[in-house]
Amino acid sequence: MLDRLKSQIEKLISAYEMERDRNSTLEAQAVRDREEIIALKAQIIELNKQIDSLKLTAAFSGNSTQDTGARQKVEQLIREIDKCIALMEE
Repeated sequence: MLDRLKSQIEKLISAYEMERDRNSTLEAQAVRDREEIIALKAQIIELNKQIDSLKLTAAFSGNSTQDTGARQKVEQLIREIDKCIALMEE
């Protein structure tokens, strides 16, 4: 009976250590994800500034065909970044 109790305690300790290690790994991943979210948000802000700059340039130049292609590309990048952020926040 004592051997069985000792065996169960050893299993419990082993399970605890595995969960502790798993928790540490998940915490580290969460930190990396938060850092990536911050970087992506900064990139969104920069891309929005570029869109505003392109809009202003187009307003003064009158050439909207070149601006439309650039704006579409920037907007596509923003959508991709938004999707990445949404996936990481889940």
